Amino acid sequence: MDKTLNNDLPFVLHDVARLMRNRFDQRARDWGMTRAQCVTLIKLECRPGLSQTELAAILEVEPITVARLIDRLEASGMVERRPDATDRRMHRLHLLPASTPILAEIDKYREAGVAQLREAVAPDDWATALRVLLQIKETLVTEGLGTASGE
Repeated sequence: MDKTLNNDLPFVLHDVARLMRNRFDQRARDWGMTRAQCVTLIKLECRPGLSQTELAAILEVEPITVARLIDRLEASGMVERRPDATDRRMHRLHLLPASTPILAEIDKYREAGVAQLREAVAPDDWATALRVLLQIKETLVTEGLGTASGE
């Protein structure tokens, strides 16, 4: 038995995700951002008009954490809070034009990173890996063991 856990799927997935996060952290720093700020922009690009509470649920963090993230993004001119049309206590989050260049950089980085990884894996293996991971994700979501926050 391999005591290093190199062949244990959950540990390998964890290691791959950690390595990818670390890589992205460095790139985000190069842009003068944090990974959390970048992910916030991506989520708002996918779902404009979220409330801070909804965004906190998607990001799986506390609402105060999102409030601080939005404060910084708002101060940099990338996001604005707009009053909700039906609830005066709530604000909706919207991207501003200043977010467009960083979102373009994120897209370029993601595309280049995926292309680099795909070069190391046979196309059929890549397709199989994606299919299997999506099946695992669906099983976890269906069984209520995970969340479907990934978009």
